[in-house]
Amino acid sequence: MRGWHDRGMNESMIAACDGASKGNPGPAAWAWVAADADGNPVRWEAGPLGTATNNVAELTALAQLLESTDPAVRVEVRMDSQYAMNAVTKWLPGWKRNGWKTSGGKPVANRELVTRIDALLADRSVTFRYVPAHQVNGDPLNALADQAASEAAVAQSPAGTAHGATALPVPAPARSTKGRTEASGASGGKGRSAGGASRSGRSTGTISARFAGRCHCGKPYAAKEPIAKNPNGWGHPECRTAPA
Repeated sequence: MRGWHDRGMNESMIAACDGASKGNPGPAAWAWVAADADGNPVRWEAGPLGTATNNVAELTALAQLLESTDPAVRVEVRMDSQYAMNAVTKWLPGWKRNGWKTSGGKPVANRELVTRIDALLADRSVTFRYVPAHQVNGDPLNALADQAASEAAVAQSPAGTAHGATALPVPAPARSTKGRTEASGASGGKGRSAGGASRSGRSTGTISARFAGRCHCGKPYAAKEPIAKNPNGWGHPECRTAPA
């Protein structure tokens, strides 16, 4: 385990983890944020997964969190993925009884990751808390993990405290639109606007990027720069019809 060894069973911490997949499947990444017992973030990490589904990214984020924290410390894990949470808290016992088959008799998806998490949960105190994603005044740790995963999915490079980061990710703010919350951070497979972009500029087919990314042409685009949807994702408006 990396760090946190000076803690004991009388210690507790709060953490959040999240995954992102730009296209589901598409460029993906995982991230987690660890906080003290009062909820103050103290450590975070994110890593790329290449091409993967959102479910794989979510499960990997949980596994990475558990592997990176002291098993002697009680931890509350906050997640916005009902799939990942249910997989390890509700469905797992039945899958084991059924020989790793679903109730419909099909092989359990992502079995290797679920088995890995099951082993990491043994003999440690972990509680799970579901937090809805992208809510105005929502869970701040989840928002940090969401942003970190999204940025790592775009950059496809690791980031975080262990990699020299001195600042926390800055979540793009959620905003309430016509009675519903609309996300402004991107992580494909969760109904978010691609590229973490605002919805302005619909008439021209362009939107303003909420954070920096990379077009399929290989060149980056900056936050707030106009981007447009193309068959390969989001990128420069002039690359809309260019081949990958």
